[in-house]
Amino acid sequence: MIVNPVRVDAARLRAALVAEERRQGWRPHLWFETTPEDPGGQAARSALGHDPALVIVVGGDGTVRAVAEELVSSGIPVAVVAAGTGNLLARELGLRVGLEEAVRVAFSGSDRTIDVGLAELERENGPASTHVFLVMAGIGLDARMATGTNAALKQRIGWLAYADPISRSVVGNERFPMHYRVDRARERSVGAHTVIVGNCGTLTAGILLLPDAEVDDGLLDVVLLRPKGFWQWVRVGWRLMVGGVLNRSRAGRVVLRSAPRLRAMEYVQGRSLSARFESRQHVELDGDSFGEVTAARIQVRPRALTVRVPGQPSVGRGGETPGDGPAP
Repeated sequence: MIVNPVRVDAARLRAALVAEERRQGWRPHLWFETTPEDPGGQAARSALGHDPALVIVVGGDGTVRAVAEELVSSGIPVAVVAAGTGNLLARELGLRVGLEEAVRVAFSGSDRTIDVGLAELERENGPASTHVFLVMAGIGLDARMATGTNAALKQRIGWLAYADPISRSVVGNERFPMHYRVDRARERSVGAHTVIVGNCGTLTAGILLLPDAEVDDGLLDVVLLRPKGFWQWVRVGWRLMVGGVLNRSRAGRVVLRSAPRLRAMEYVQGRSLSARFESRQHVELDGDSFGEVTAARIQVRPRALTVRVPGQPSVGRGGETPGDGPAP
């Protein structure tokens, strides 16, 4: 168990865990907590020292990302108990937000492999660093929202807390020049408000940002938002809201695919994106700020992470069922 203690009722969680352990014959779990200094990476490394059969992560997308960075390619299943503001990965995987149901899925669900994004970030004064992400990487407005939004307000009212940074960007209409290349195509130069590279396509409140994104298709989906003026921002906002509604039905998805693309929203798809910026830009990964960068190279690692999802019990490592293996 790797738990963000700020985000969950610990007594209720422990009760649900113990009930499932007893019902399915597992030994007692090991419990690790995240801290403000450690969003999950050190806790995951400590957990790995016990050779777990399963790692259950309790927290938001940022906590899951930090843990996944240590578990990529390990083959150890990661189960998510969603306890954040957006819970975008959990929603993409069809996981219910309810705590008890999520714990049941962790013990008795099936395993699925998903893609992982790998972001190499270059800074003006400092060494480059490499990090994984599971949902989205954002540069520009999207990252400034993650950096500048009040954390307490975000916890109280969720995605509505982003209204202020969005409105300030619309009024200022501030774009930045960037030079980018997708896979081995020629380099292009554009001015954009934000660049989002996604493994998942849907935002909070059902807003569909990347219509073609799939968590296991071996591709990254990229959108460059570059509206000029207020009315183009309105068209972008309208398209995103309508897209989320249409995406809920098969007929709606047909309509969505046939709708003309907006020039203010440029979509590309590939296995890698290389970008350099003429001025430093904020970057975020799965909702957490990673500071300012001058360049970024983002790649996909296909099916590099095993996650536990609703379904029939899976066969564990070595051909054992989960109940026969070591304790989580």
